[in-house]
Amino acid sequence: MEIGFLGLGIMGVGMARNLIKHGFKVMVWNRTISKCDLLVEEGALLGKSPAEVVKKCSITIAMLADPAVALSVVFDEDGVLKSIGPGKSYVDMSTVDPNTSCTIHKAITEKGGHFLEAPVSGSKKPAEDGTLIILAAGDQSVYAEVLPAFEVMGKRSFYLGEVGNGAKMKLVVNMIMGSMMNAFSEGLALTDKSGLSQQTLLDVLDLGAIANPMFKLKGPSMIKGQFNPAFPLKHQQKDMRLALALGDELSVSMPVAAASNEAFKKGRSMGLGDLDFSAVYKVMMDQSSPS
Repeated sequence: MEIGFLGLGIMGVGMARNLIKHGFKVMVWNRTISKCDLLVEEGALLGKSPAEVVKKCSITIAMLADPAVALSVVFDEDGVLKSIGPGKSYVDMSTVDPNTSCTIHKAITEKGGHFLEAPVSGSKKPAEDGTLIILAAGDQSVYAEVLPAFEVMGKRSFYLGEVGNGAKMKLVVNMIMGSMMNAFSEGLALTDKSGLSQQTLLDVLDLGAIANPMFKLKGPSMIKGQFNPAFPLKHQQKDMRLALALGDELSVSMPVAAASNEAFKKGRSMGLGDLDFSAVYKVMMDQSSPS
């Protein structure tokens, strides 16, 4: 199977690499072309533009940073729309809002192409390990066609029906994750200011009903002040913002998510945007320090 892959950021490079390792013929493209070099050395073909990738491949996957980039890759000159048409499928695995996904879907299908949204739950290591959770919606025939690729990029995939449902589910998941990270960070800060051992807190949490992989994975690095970006804080704040917009649209009150979003916004104003989203802990510690 020939697959195009657009976007080689923190997530995309691991996902594309897994496709190559499992014998897929892959053509890659990234706005910063030099980011393609390692994958080309590993066997990928290099595409000069999204249009060229779509022209050469029956299936093209995109893993892009945000709605603005997702739209530009489709609609710009030499973008996806230039080459999409009958027999071509476009799979957008970016985290975007439902309206963005529906806009791309309409444009693709009007030119005779097929569209599937498939945002993922997971960060850098799951992308590298092929253990992402894939939340697909849209053309079910494309889902069936691309399932072999999903099986090497993820540990489980879900088909959720019409376009927009995948985007909505991903925003709900990331909204919960961001809110949990804020509560966890507040707990670590309160533990520290109370003169208690943060490591003991991690041990206690790991033995109880609220034990979870995120606390176990992130906690030790957080108390060491290490925030290497597996999922950048700026992207977490973007997802909180999009989830809150969805809540506004559906008249769902989300005060916990709203407060968490403010903490991530504060983190961005402190210059933490490119660090891991767990760096929101630094916001809590900063707020609890004597002025």
